[in-house]
Parts: sequence; C-alpha cells; structure tokens
Amino acid sequence: MFRPDLNAQRMANTAKRLEMPPFPEDRFVEAVKEVVAANAAYVPPYGSGATLYIRPYMFGSNAVIGVKPAEEYQFRVFTTPVGPYFKGGAKPITIRVCDFDRAAPHGTGHVKAGLNYAMSLHAIVDAHNQGYDENMYLDAATRTKVEETGGANFIFVTKDGKVVTPKSNTILPSITRRSIMHVAKEYLGLEAEEREVYFDEVKDFAECGLCGTAAVISPVGKIVDHGNEICFPSGMDEMGPVTKKLYDTLTGIQMGHIEAPEGWICKVC
Repeated sequence: MFRPDLNAQRMANTAKRLEMPPFPEDRFVEAVKEVVAANAAYVPPYGSGATLYIRPYMFGSNAVIGVKPAEEYQFRVFTTPVGPYFKGGAKPITIRVCDFDRAAPHGTGHVKAGLNYAMSLHAIVDAHNQGYDENMYLDAATRTKVEETGGANFIFVTKDGKVVTPKSNTILPSITRRSIMHVAKEYLGLEAEEREVYFDEVKDFAECGLCGTAAVISPVGKIVDHGNEICFPSGMDEMGPVTKKLYDTLTGIQMGHIEAPEGWICKVC
C-alpha cells in the first residue's frame, strides 16, 4: 500500500468539507490491510504490470429528504485487479482545452468527492467523440491558468529541466503529484516548483504529463486549443527524458526496486 497516511488524511479532509465525520486514520489503514488480505488471491503476479486497485470511500446512508448532512454514514473499502495501464508502452496522448469548468472558486475542487468526477463526465465523453484523449480545464474565474483534467494533475518540464506543477485552490492535491515532486528534488536533484501556471506559457514547456494513481504519469504530446496546436518537443512517440526518469524512479519505489522514504510503503501481508 502506497502512502497510507496521506490517503487517510485526504479522506479526513474531504469528510470535513462535506460535513461528514472523519474516519480515524489508524482504523482506515487497518481496514485497508484487512480487505487486501481477504482478497490476496486476486493480487496480480509481481512484475506483470497489473495491480490490485484499492478504493476506500464513505457515503451518507440514512433516509434524508432535503439539503442537510446525513445522520448516518458508511465507510467501505473495495478492491479489484486491474491490468497494465500502458499496454505496449506509454504513448503520448492528445488533449484539448475544454470550454467547460471543472470546479468553481471556493467550491469543492480541492477535495476528493464524487461530484467533482460527475462534473467531468459529459466533457470527457465529448472529448472522446471529438478524437481527444482528455480535457485540460482552465481556472473558472479568469480562464487564463491551467488547472487539471477530469481525473489527473498536470506536470510540466521546462526547457532547462525544471519540474513545474500548477498551484490552485480548486484542484485536487494529488498524492502522486506530491510524490513526483519529492522524487524530482530528493532523488533526481532537479528543481521542482508548485506555482500558478498560465496557459500562455504552456507553449514554452519541453514536456508535459498527467499524473494520477492508475497511470502514475501519462505523457502528453499535443494540446489543442480550439484548432491551435501546441506540440511539445518531446514528441508523440515516447515519454520525454525527464518525465521518463520521474516515472521510472517513482514506479521503482512502488515496486521495491528503489528504497522508499520512511512511511511511503505499508506492508499489508
């Protein structure tokens, strides 16, 4: 299990924002351990590229009609084996600048709530129908700054090798992104910065990727802004060199090939 403390903290932060009682961190970790142990037969073989996906979640479960917090909640954990995210290698994807907004200022974009994903469903279906792999959402207030996609954060690499990720109060603070920034600084000796990223500067980056739990990093080769194409120097054939180093190092930590920082890996069984 990867970074269990941060996953427990993120659920607690989400619960507080949605007026739900935070689930205790120690019980969270123990529940995940028990569920994984009970489903040990479904853990894919080591080295296959497949994984056992774990999803803890909470929901209000008593009968309520009206807009008010529930009085009863359930905490559950489910697991499912999933195949390799990249079959035949990680090929760069093409994304578009979306006309829809993912989250409003001072809303719930910074917490992991189902409603945030629901907001992106129509947009992603439309993107796929138009031939794009994903959407780039801009900030709803000014539509000048890069936010995230429907389910992943952005990372960029400058032409002098600095790793940059957007900073915003309306995007989800991804654990994968946080881990990548640590890897960049502490393992690879790179400059890494979280800051506001204006869309006007995207054309000047050397590499672009999307980071999240499933893929770790998905390389982006092209961004299309209403017909205007931004093509990254890293190209459409493979990951850029810095992105590849980040991906290889983080997955190496996850797989046990590279020593992990204290607290990152939790032994389940």
